[in-house]
Amino acid sequence: MMKAGMKYKYKYADIIIEISSEKLDKPFQYRIPGELEDKIVPGAYVLVPFGKGGRQIKGYVVDISQEPKLAEEKIKDIDSLAVVDENNKCYDELIRLAVWMKRHYGGTLIQSLKTVLPVRASVKRRVKRVVYLNLEPGEAAGVHAGLLHKHQVARARVLAALMDEDGAEMSLITDKLHTTPAVINAMEKLGMVRVVSDEEYRSPDIGQVSGVKKTELNEEQAILAQEFKDDYDRGVRKTYLLHGVTGSGKTEVYMELIAHVIASGRQAIMLIPEIALTFQTVMRFVRRFGNRVSYMHSRLSAGERYDQWERASKGLIDIMIGPRSALFTPFSKLGIIIIDEEHEGSYKAENMPRYHTRETAIERARLTGASVVLGSATPSVDAYYRAENGEYRLWQLNDRAKGAALPSVHTVDLRQELLNGNKTMFSGTLTELMNGALKRREQIMLFINRRGYAGFVSCRACGYVFKCPHCDVSLSYHRSGKLKCHYCGYETPVTKICPKCNSKYVGGMKAGTQRIEAELKLKYPKARILRMDADTTSGKNDYERILKDFADEKADILIGTQMIVKGHDFPKVTLVGILAADMSLYALNYRAAERTFSLLTQAAGRAGRDERRGEVVIQTYSPENYAVASAARQDYNSFYRQEISYRTLMGYPPAAHLLKVLIESPEETYGNKIAGDIAELARTVKEAETVGPSEDTIAKLKDIYRFAVYIKCGDYEILTQIKDRIEQMRQEARDSRSRVQFDFDPL
Repeated sequence: MMKAGMKYKYKYADIIIEISSEKLDKPFQYRIPGELEDKIVPGAYVLVPFGKGGRQIKGYVVDISQEPKLAEEKIKDIDSLAVVDENNKCYDELIRLAVWMKRHYGGTLIQSLKTVLPVRASVKRRVKRVVYLNLEPGEAAGVHAGLLHKHQVARARVLAALMDEDGAEMSLITDKLHTTPAVINAMEKLGMVRVVSDEEYRSPDIGQVSGVKKTELNEEQAILAQEFKDDYDRGVRKTYLLHGVTGSGKTEVYMELIAHVIASGRQAIMLIPEIALTFQTVMRFVRRFGNRVSYMHSRLSAGERYDQWERASKGLIDIMIGPRSALFTPFSKLGIIIIDEEHEGSYKAENMPRYHTRETAIERARLTGASVVLGSATPSVDAYYRAENGEYRLWQLNDRAKGAALPSVHTVDLRQELLNGNKTMFSGTLTELMNGALKRREQIMLFINRRGYAGFVSCRACGYVFKCPHCDVSLSYHRSGKLKCHYCGYETPVTKICPKCNSKYVGGMKAGTQRIEAELKLKYPKARILRMDADTTSGKNDYERILKDFADEKADILIGTQMIVKGHDFPKVTLVGILAADMSLYALNYRAAERTFSLLTQAAGRAGRDERRGEVVIQTYSPENYAVASAARQDYNSFYRQEISYRTLMGYPPAAHLLKVLIESPEETYGNKIAGDIAELARTVKEAETVGPSEDTIAKLKDIYRFAVYIKCGDYEILTQIKDRIEQMRQEARDSRSRVQFDFDPL
């Protein structure tokens, strides 16, 4: 037994080992050897002996204590540091964030730790070696003469060069003077030169940027910026929602807020939803803030990513720009987190833990004493609901920053086009406007709304969509010849005749960027056309290249999916064509209308951002739908009122909360049984409503069967308690034949 107050010779570390197993999701205590005592801190990445065989395994230190929790003889020593990192002062805060994420979103603690802590790859550090003369000028001349006399010409060449230059890089000397590092090392031992090594960082290529550029804020922008500054200087930390129409200058406001935070000695994270946005955003920030800006995204090399984390942890940069992973930048003095285009679905993680960047950013800000700013022309219903309820401070920018007018929007009814005999992808209105724009040498963007497309069935003659009578979401077509609902399991046979108008034009919508490009080349053989989609952006710099070529007016028409419509500013674009609005309008989930409104509004916002008035064509089979009609009018408030009424009626987020439990198993019958057990457990909680189990949207993936259980409740905490009970049931069962994942308020 250990006595109270007893002093121990060693310190002890609680370590989460790097195995994503529910059975091992707990800290294990290890002794810190004396030689590692100053290096082991929370966040350290270590090698430890694990299990009976003592095999080496990596893990994260999550806590350090002065007392052992077991008998001393049962505690093993940490073997070594897996990665030496002396700049992890903020890792304690990131570990606390990981613990919060595990509790809030489920999964194991190691999954959360690997999400928030920097990638621990074995990356070779770059070292720059600079050679300096270590002799007085008069002495150097004498030594130089002696070297020549002894015919030591290589050393003489190096010495002569250093007498003329105040230091030179080792690589430059060896290359230009045709010598070797061995010669310089020998000269260093003789005291002729000294070699200074300094770490050199791989920086992402952002090209040449000239001058520091600051745009004066207009009156609307200045009022919001001043309110933030007043709050910040008084120590008030809030979450602000900036709702500004497309082109209202939200980025200029962001930069003004960041400048104020940096002036106070703190740092900023600027989150953007897509890699495609990085190039333009970074350019604007570098023009304003110089080389204290860096950016992250998945297409950087491992070395480039590692070096950006290093620069951040050492305080060598003030601003990090990037998608959701940039939220975990190891800044020790974080002052502000900005989430641009906060409505975007890419802010929700796809793997466990399935965290939402918005809530996670707010928690990180709480831990560090930072402010959060959310911005969008089409705020998520969730964020706007919280702003209306007083959780966030709502800001509005109602006018475009440069005085430009919002574009004119033409809504084309594709049902009428079909009646008129037009079966092409381009309506008469769009064709006429494209002819005019090309004649005037203006640019065109054509957007195909593929996002969320998942096999819904509709009638092209009247626009009728086959929906679930219980969940009000579109039914999915299955090869078995049935239409199914993936929320509740309802199914009905496919019919080839429309039940509303008796038309035979019933089927799924099919379209793609390649087909559009081919038709355009036949229609306009002299037009210069760029296509931007997953196929054309597979290379590291493809996004930047395509966007730069379009910005440099090397193309007349840019065709693309949702990646072309978010945040880009092309002054010469006067026409935007939205070719198939319905493809996301009837996607298989309750957020379909929100996504459609957002995409249409964002797409429309790309037109007429300079002096010339823009025009937008929305092609749809459902012009009367409130999401389409509100987007055509750029009327967010009208859309929000109708959408929140629908969500409240159906008990969907944000009016209530929804937990999706995904069950996966290679055995169909067994997976279905586990899903049934989970649904039965959930139904014992009277405050919650359980739907399912049913097949998931993708019922089978890589020979793994997938089932889903949906649980609704107004209280998020009750859902986390249900999640905890399911995890406990899984641990007790020690089930290795199935896997369970949790998704709170799924997108």
